[in-house]
Amino acid sequence: MLMGRVSGTVVATRKDPNLVGLRFLLVEELDKDFGGTGRFVVAADAVGAGTGEVVLYSSGSSARLTEATRDRPVDAVLIGIVDTVDVGGQLTYSKAEDSR
Repeated sequence: MLMGRVSGTVVATRKDPNLVGLRFLLVEELDKDFGGTGRFVVAADAVGAGTGEVVLYSSGSSARLTEATRDRPVDAVLIGIVDTVDVGGQLTYSKAEDSR
């Protein structure tokens, strides 16, 4: 499982029929300080995330284990929207205080 920030949406009007109905988002992987790494992935959205939100995503064969992506040809899926991150008793991220 990885953390990333939704950068935008990906629209593909022509795609495999098994992908019809899925929403795709462009996600930038985050480093430990919540800065972008410059590495991006296109992920199916199983949680209703929006642009700018910090999300959890899975990739590889695990991406096909959600209800939304089961038996579909996807390699990454959003599986959570992050509310807070606490490291060693310190709040390092809060969605309520995120100004990006």
